[in-house]
Amino acid sequence: MKLTILFGGASFEHEISIVSAITLKEKLSNFDLTFIFCDSDHTFYLVEPSKMKAITFSKGEHKKMAQLSLTQGGFMQKSLFSKTAYTNVVLNLIHGGDGEDGTISSLLDFYAIKYIGPRTDASVFSFDKVYTKYLCDAIGVKSVPYEVLKKSEQKDITIGYPVIVKPSRLGSSIGVSIVKDESEMDYALDTAFEFDDTVLVEPFLEGVKEYNLAGYKSGDEIKFSIVEEPHKEEFLDFEKKYMDFSRSEQVLKAEIPEDLVLKLQTNFKKVYDGLFEGALIRCDFFVHNDEVLLNEINPIPGSMANYLFEDFATAIEELSGSLPQKKMISASYEYIHSISKAKGK
Repeated sequence: MKLTILFGGASFEHEISIVSAITLKEKLSNFDLTFIFCDSDHTFYLVEPSKMKAITFSKGEHKKMAQLSLTQGGFMQKSLFSKTAYTNVVLNLIHGGDGEDGTISSLLDFYAIKYIGPRTDASVFSFDKVYTKYLCDAIGVKSVPYEVLKKSEQKDITIGYPVIVKPSRLGSSIGVSIVKDESEMDYALDTAFEFDDTVLVEPFLEGVKEYNLAGYKSGDEIKFSIVEEPHKEEFLDFEKKYMDFSRSEQVLKAEIPEDLVLKLQTNFKKVYDGLFEGALIRCDFFVHNDEVLLNEINPIPGSMANYLFEDFATAIEELSGSLPQKKMISASYEYIHSISKAKGK
């Protein structure tokens, strides 16, 4: 299968996207892969597969490679005497801003480029953690209680300590702090507000179980991954998650009752249906006091959560064959013609 992997972007998760792309090069080694790197200045570069190494980007060697522009249906490489079009299905692997905030999806839709990834409306509700809470309320999925703090206003929280403080529109645990008492709160807020002007505060739940579940839609059926119970630590910071994104070996299936698996899948389906078609997403759930709570939606999970699937290559093939088609509207100018005719022009 031919596939273009689009990665990089202008976000705090730029380097994670590079790690993900290098990992997928290994996982999809039987594919005919094209790699397009979006630099932080929004220039697109065609990267030779042999150069898909972290040092290529850290040393700026990609800047010597061919630049691409967008055209209807794909990317275009122009030289003095020729043009080469890259019209494969695109896998949007840009994490964070650009890739997950709706920017890239809008751009690809505008140029009628087929792609795997969240559409713009799905990006809006998953990129902003506050909007994810609103989505949960609308679709009947329970989530962790929360309060919202704005940089522009002073407000005391009513949630009891300990709490978790998160920037609203950022992933990979960047800017996130566990606050054990009031004396630590100002520093945690200063840290979070460096990355966003809106902050989410949630209670730190004791005795919580964590489970990750990924999936995608093929035809009319949602195909689920195994359920993973991630390694339990008090907090997975950026460095631990950075290493986590390079995983390529399938993880062990969580040893949990079948009725809990069904509950997780039911909640996943509520999140996915009608919003995330065309994307492979991972939902991170908490189970607390026998209640399933959605913690986070990962619309472009690190390395596409390949480690949760027994046959990841088949998952990508099935998904690429079930992409939603955006209806294109053509201009007929009938209204203008009718006005002109009525005026005798």
